[in-house]
Parts: sequence; structure tokens; C-alpha cells
Amino acid sequence: MKEAYPIILTPTAKGYVVYFPDFDTGTQGKDVPDAIYMARDAIGLLGIDMEDDGKSLPHPSRLADVAHEANETVTLVDVDFAEYRRQNDMRSVRRNCTLPAWLDAEAAKAKINVSAVLQNALKQELHLA
Repeated sequence: MKEAYPIILTPTAKGYVVYFPDFDTGTQGKDVPDAIYMARDAIGLLGIDMEDDGKSLPHPSRLADVAHEANETVTLVDVDFAEYRRQNDMRSVRRNCTLPAWLDAEAAKAKINVSAVLQNALKQELHLA
């Protein structure tokens, strides 16, 4: 799911502080591009953590509704939570898979990594590859 969340950029002597009102948290960056990158990364991480905990993601606020000071910039950051998870959630999980003994023996003889084959097949079946 892809969303665009408002962020508030506040200039400081060392760069920018970034606040995400919909998540009530923030980050920082050395310049505007870095601050936006850090915001996208932090929102992506917060979002997949919320999903893992069974919580709903907040709906993005309207840009016009975000209160800010005169020296602050309000802009949007897009986050594709599904893509963020694919790129960053690389932990392995153990799944029990059953296959005929003869097929397992043939795979072992051919030095085929069954887990890699299963991953590739799932990606293809889910149209992720």
C-alpha cells in the first residue's frame, strides 16, 4: 500500500529536524534530500512495525490541515509499505514443506537449494519477480 504523509521540515544549525504528525514522531537530516530520505525510511519502518503488531496505519492528514511555524516547510513523503517490507524485512522464517523423498533426493543430487527454488516460485506465483 502506497501513501503520502505530510512532514514538517524545521531548519537547524546542523540541518533539518523532521516531524511526522500522523505518527507523532520524527527524525533528522543533514540537508533537505537527506531529511526526506530519513523521513521515508522512518515512516516505512514505523508502518511495517504497526502492521506486524496488528495495528492500522494512520490515514494521511491533508497538507492544508498541518499546523506549522513560519520558518517550517510542510511537504509530502510517499511511502510504499509493501515495497519497503520487501527491501528491508529480510529475516528468515522456517516453513515446513513436504515433498516426495525421490524428489528431495534428486534435488540433493543436483545440488539444488530447495529453499531458493521455493522462494523463486512464490515470487513468480505472486507476481513479485
